[in-house]
Parts: sequence; C-alpha cells; structure tokens
Amino acid sequence: MRFTLIDRILSLEPGRKILAAKNLSLAEEYLADHFPGFPVMPGVLMLESMTQAGAWLVRATEDFAHSAVVLKEARNVKYTSFVEPGQTLVVAVELLGESGREVKLRAEGTVDGQTTVSARLTLERYNLAETDPRKRETDEAVKQQMRELFALLYQPAAMA
Repeated sequence: MRFTLIDRILSLEPGRKILAAKNLSLAEEYLADHFPGFPVMPGVLMLESMTQAGAWLVRATEDFAHSAVVLKEARNVKYTSFVEPGQTLVVAVELLGESGREVKLRAEGTVDGQTTVSARLTLERYNLAETDPRKRETDEAVKQQMRELFALLYQPAAMA
C-alpha cells in the first residue's frame, strides 16, 4: 500500500463489517489539481478508501493470511456528492460472501450521514509465494507491515 486513505478504523466485526474514517485536509497534495478553486476528493480516491477499508476487514477476518488484498472489480459505483476539505468520509463495508480467492463486499461512504459514494466490490487475496516460492519472505514482510499499520489505525481501547 503506497498511500493510506483511511485515517482510523472506528469499529470492526471480523467476518461481518468495518467502519472507517478518512479526514479530508486541504494539505493533501492532489487537491491543488482537483479542482483548482474548487478542491474536492477525486471519485477514484473515494473508491480507493472503500477498497482499503474492505481490505482491512479481509485482513482482520483472516488474521493477515494474505500479503495481497487488491480490488478486482467495482460494480454499481454511484457518486452522489462531493467530499470537501474539512469533511470526514465515513466508510462502511459489509462482507457479503467469499469464494476461492475472491471476497464480495457492499461499501458506502457518507459525510454527515449523507451518502457520497456506494459500490459493490470484489477483492482478490493471495500470497506472492503461490506463484513463486522464493517470495515467501516478501509475503511475510508485507504481512508484518500491514499488522503494524493496522495497530495504528485500529485502537479499540483508546476509543472506549
């Protein structure tokens, strides 16, 4: 994961659902170009926020069994509103089912209770060593990095 579009995980029920937040700040670089004079979070980054939240749900559900959890398909993507600096995009993702390497999810992003984006996502999960056994160490290093980032994002004791 080269950039994180989830600032914190608000609640988590492994195997069921996750609630996460992305606080949009004017300091985010891409806002200078999207759009000058009217900065808003690009739709593709709203979709990426939902994908990342879904990936955290998958990782937590499987105890970080896979090094890669990636978007395979996004269906029925609907954008209904903008996300502007100073607003918080709250992402809710529910696990619908899984089959083989695929996980199906329903995702929705809201701002102040109003839906801004929704989609049905299919994520694919795998380890690099499945196709090249020499990459087993890479898999383990990535899983460890994801565990460390997860510990920063999800602190249920601090929220209680």
